[in-house]
Amino acid sequence: MLKLNKIQNNILRSWLTLAVVITCLSGLIYLTTQQNIRISANDPQIQIAEDITAQLAQGQNPQYFIPSTKVELSKSLATYIMIFDKNGKMIGSSVSLNGKDPVVPQGVFASVKKSQTNESRFTWQPQSGVRSAVVLDYYKGPMPGFVLIGRSIKEIEIREAQQEYIVLAGWAVTMLASFLTIFALSKIKL
Repeated sequence: MLKLNKIQNNILRSWLTLAVVITCLSGLIYLTTQQNIRISANDPQIQIAEDITAQLAQGQNPQYFIPSTKVELSKSLATYIMIFDKNGKMIGSSVSLNGKDPVVPQGVFASVKKSQTNESRFTWQPQSGVRSAVVLDYYKGPMPGFVLIGRSIKEIEIREAQQEYIVLAGWAVTMLASFLTIFALSKIKL
């Protein structure tokens, strides 16, 4: 059995305490940065959805907002729009998935109607490997309905993975540096 002398025991305790602090701070840095990256992925969709719903609530024709060309969801990073009536039936869309209209889960429509903000922001995965940051807004007016604005989060996920690597590398370097510093300080005669 390995026996530690008093100095070695103090070094180990000091370093383990520091290691816990370093690990917690690294986790906090990663979590904060990851959430900031992901939440900011909604910013363009929020602005577009609010602008369109304001006009639709005043009676503008929904077809006015639907571009003539469709975005292929599995291949494009472009922002897309889907407009639904008050029952969640699609009125128009600028997106397709494998050549067909993607199906939005019906439960999100009822959830948005019941929310105080009339809005929901979520990650939508209509098929494996295809993920979008989506904003769904409910609007009232002459013909109430829903506006869904989305865009791929492929690039966001790449940034999150890079951030994970950076924080992990920083954690490992800091752990090693802290151990070496405590070890070196223990060798200095005061």
